[in-house]
Formats: sequence, structure tokens, C-alpha cells
Amino acid sequence: MASVLVIGASRGIGLEFVRQYRAAGERVLATARSEPGLAALRALGATALKLDVADTASAAGLAWQIDGHQFDLVVINAGVFGPRSEGLQTPTQAEFDMVMHTNVLGPMRLLPQLAEALAPGARIGILSSRMGSIGLRNSSSGWLYRASKAAVNSVMKDAALSLQGRASLCSFHPGWVRTEMGGAGADIDVQTSVAGMRTVLATLKPEHSGGFFNYDGQQLAW
Repeated sequence: MASVLVIGASRGIGLEFVRQYRAAGERVLATARSEPGLAALRALGATALKLDVADTASAAGLAWQIDGHQFDLVVINAGVFGPRSEGLQTPTQAEFDMVMHTNVLGPMRLLPQLAEALAPGARIGILSSRMGSIGLRNSSSGWLYRASKAAVNSVMKDAALSLQGRASLCSFHPGWVRTEMGGAGADIDVQTSVAGMRTVLATLKPEHSGGFFNYDGQQLAW
């Protein structure tokens, strides 16, 4: 039985990770910000932890909540899209802070705390997006979200270097998924996306640590 931590699991992709890992018989700890989110996690048989990655005090408290645990698998899923901009529309200070604090500062706060709670050979997946790729980019829509995902790819790469020999890390593009963020017209369902990412994580080797992968295992350009 593997020990799994899913950060940002109250709905959508995060909740589906919990559902699938629990169905596979794994021991799961998962986080949410709200009481309804925590209740949904408990209903799946997960240990629910209250955590808001954008809040300094809450994020700083992760270490004591996971003290004594040794995780084989970690998924950092917490994220927000922010303003649905087209072209060069300047975000407000509040919009910038919300997106960057959640999508970039959040993982930077959490990864150092996770370092002491990793089992030997642990694997960590961070939810990014193809929209964060500079090489694959052909649109400027949602440019604040794009900037945040390019930045979190950089954070993941640095963490992979720092944790070399202890854990393997990767960033994921989950696909265009039919969730509240992705919308009803997206390409794939959440079950397909998460099943694919679980397969990639399960087979991630140290030599692939620091990579950027599509949910189906295809390596993506930065």
C-alpha cells in the first residue's frame, strides 16, 4: 500500500486523484480549504487536512500536519486560472497576487516542507499546463495564467535538482479537461486525465526527473 498526498483536492482533478488512489487501495492524505471540500475527502476514505496554499500561516503549517508521514507519491494540484484575458490586458494587482501566490508561491512554500516527508524513491507531480510552454505557444489568451505555469515549471525543475537522488519530480499538462475550470466543451473527462497522470507518475524514473509531460506520457517542449 502506497502513501499518497494530494494537495488541492476539493473538486475536479484533485478530487479525482483521491478517488482513484483510494479505489486502488492506497493510503491517502488530501487537502482542501473549505469544510465541504474536507467532507468530500473524508467520504472517499481519505485523511483530510485543511490547507490554503495562498495563505502564509496556513501553508507554513503543512509540516506539522504531515509530521511522521513518509509519502511515496505527492500530487500538487492547487491552482487558479485568474482573469480570462485576450491579448495584452493588464491584470490588477489583486489578480496578479491571487494567481502567482496560488500557482507559484504555493509550491515554493510546500516543497521545502515536503522534503523531510518523502519515502525513498518518492515521486512528485505538479499540475502545470501546456499553456505554460513557451515553445508550444500560439496564443496570448490568459497571459497571467500562462506566466504562472511557466514559472511553476521552473520551480519544479529546481526542486528536481535539489531532491536528486531522493525523489523524482515532473510537471503535468492534464489535457483540456471537463472540469469547472476547463468547461463543458473540453476534450477529455477527468477520469481519463487522472488515470493517465497516475500511470506516468507510477513509471517515472530518476533519469526523467525534471521533465514536462502530457497526461498520456508524451514529453512536452518548454
